[in-house]
Amino acid sequence: MKATFISREKNDVKFTMEFTAEEFENAQIKVYQKAKDQFQIDGFRKGKAPRSIIEKHYGEGVFFEDAIDDLFREHYGKALGELELEVIDSPAAEFSKIAKGEGFTVTITVPCFPIVEVKDYKGVEIDKIEQEVKDEDVENEIKALQKRNGRMILVERPAKEGDTVLLDYSGFVGDEQFEGGTAERQELKLGSGMFIPGFEEQLVGATPGEKKDVVVTFPEEYHAEDLAGKEAVFHCLVHEIKEEQLPELDDEFAKDVSEYDTLEELKKANRERLEAYAKAGSESQMKDAALGKVVEANEVDVPGTMVEDEMDRMCQELDQQLRYQGMSLEQYLQFTGKDMAAFRNELRPDAERQVKTRIILMGIVEAEGIKVSQEEMEEELKVMAAQYQTTADKLKEMIGVENLTFLMKDLQVKKAIELIFENAVIK
Repeated sequence: MKATFISREKNDVKFTMEFTAEEFENAQIKVYQKAKDQFQIDGFRKGKAPRSIIEKHYGEGVFFEDAIDDLFREHYGKALGELELEVIDSPAAEFSKIAKGEGFTVTITVPCFPIVEVKDYKGVEIDKIEQEVKDEDVENEIKALQKRNGRMILVERPAKEGDTVLLDYSGFVGDEQFEGGTAERQELKLGSGMFIPGFEEQLVGATPGEKKDVVVTFPEEYHAEDLAGKEAVFHCLVHEIKEEQLPELDDEFAKDVSEYDTLEELKKANRERLEAYAKAGSESQMKDAALGKVVEANEVDVPGTMVEDEMDRMCQELDQQLRYQGMSLEQYLQFTGKDMAAFRNELRPDAERQVKTRIILMGIVEAEGIKVSQEEMEEELKVMAAQYQTTADKLKEMIGVENLTFLMKDLQVKKAIELIFENAVIK
């Protein structure tokens, strides 16, 4: 197969795919081998009729259509790769004369990713952003580390806020026990706000082994309509009370939880880490601001097909996130009282902006001739492989050649964003 570029008008690209007589003949042979069992010819057992007899009986073009379909499926993607085309919709095809013993040509017209001329992407003015790391931030990091290394210990005293109690409880409205209001050996941190308002406060002062009735009123907007606004009593039995014991913040603590010998060294390392995050965060915000100004400065005719594809991607991403939480997108829509059409319309503005942004960035890639080296690709694959706990070679197999092209384009886009930022005027 030989692929030849012809022309591009706006987003529509025209090219040809030429197949030799030999390629066409081989494709017909393969179709015959797969389909011969379907033919019953007098004088031959089913599936045993020679190809020439079948063609004589049904016409010499009996295998043409399937052979052409097979050739198209096998070589269309290869042609797009050779011509470096990123299509955004289905192709239209025109065929030359098809005859036995001859090759043929397919002329393809297909909508492709728009190439636009981007203006004003150098010299964008943005405000300088600096995120300051305060002593308080460092102290909070150390306290969080201290808390992660704390332990819970049993205490024989009345419960106070911040303690964790282990209790049984059963809830009643009047004399009737209600569904979902019973548990055994349930842990509850007092002051966490996990239970109905007023419940946790009444357990403050309870002692291990004590039975205590807790009286509460369910909120008017409570999700269970049969309980909303009603007074209930919970018969509780407190089994245990635990308090959190935190390690001392000293040099020994630093040695136990880190590679550092002193608390001051640990604090210094945490400050440096927070400052690196702050710098990266500030830079990311400035890049977003610069990119946003370039997007605003350029008008782009955004293809509807690309917007629909982007909304599909956004829906799939949300569905995946919801499934991690035990819910599907369909259930989410039921809970929110929306149908899919209304939900997609809510996504449309963001999808349009995402598509417009990518079109503009790829326009800059085209204008600047931004390339990605093989070394850069390999380095990115190594980083991704480490995240998925595999090797770069195995990741390549998982991704496939087509998606490696998408990865290359993503790296080109990152370089385009860097170019905008490097040429921005920071006030």
